[in-house]
Amino acid sequence: MKADPAAQKRLLDLAAVDAELTRLAHRRRTLPEHAELDAAETAVRTSKDALVEAETAAGDLDRDIRRIERDVEGVVARTEKDRALLAGSGIGAKQATELQHELDTLARRQAVLEDEQLEIMEQREALGGNLDHARRLLGEAEEKLSDVTVRRDTELADVAAAEAGRGRDREAILPALPADLLGAYEARRSQGKTGAGLLRERRCGACRLELDRTYLARLKGTAPDEVVECEECGAILVRTAESGL
Repeated sequence: MKADPAAQKRLLDLAAVDAELTRLAHRRRTLPEHAELDAAETAVRTSKDALVEAETAAGDLDRDIRRIERDVEGVVARTEKDRALLAGSGIGAKQATELQHELDTLARRQAVLEDEQLEIMEQREALGGNLDHARRLLGEAEEKLSDVTVRRDTELADVAAAEAGRGRDREAILPALPADLLGAYEARRSQGKTGAGLLRERRCGACRLELDRTYLARLKGTAPDEVVECEECGAILVRTAESGL
């Protein structure tokens, strides 16, 4: 394949643009903010789970407290009723004994309920501190997530802007390249290889390897418009005054 040396040299501009696009794509994939964001999202989920667990436990204790309060109210109401009956006139000795026995039983029941109520209220008070701590941790985790998201989005926007600029540069270069030369270049890039490189001081600019002297001697006798390849990596080897041939 033949191509004007100027067109071949222009291929180096395209290769430089494509190299920059490759670097930008790598930067997009490997932004440290991606890992930070994953960690921040995990922290938010963990904090939410911890808060839900604490809120559930608090709700259970609150229900227990209300239940005991109702039980105590029932015991107090029954006690007041029995005391009124005992203080009234017209009850026999047997009924009075039964009422007093019930009053003693109610008193013991009330004491047990109040002890249980106190214990649960102490647990609830302690859990209040856990709730405040869980809410604070969640707030901090959400704030960090927001910060990392903003930084990640800013970095991605910078990458996108740079990619757009390089994309315009690429489109400006393409019309200057013959179709067959561009096709050969793109075929190499489709295989994940560098499409073209400058031959400078016996070294290929694509793979950075120094070429064999015999091969270089053969290149020296090759017409300038002949498209040649690196014997090491297969990239189109662009020869200029810097090549030292």
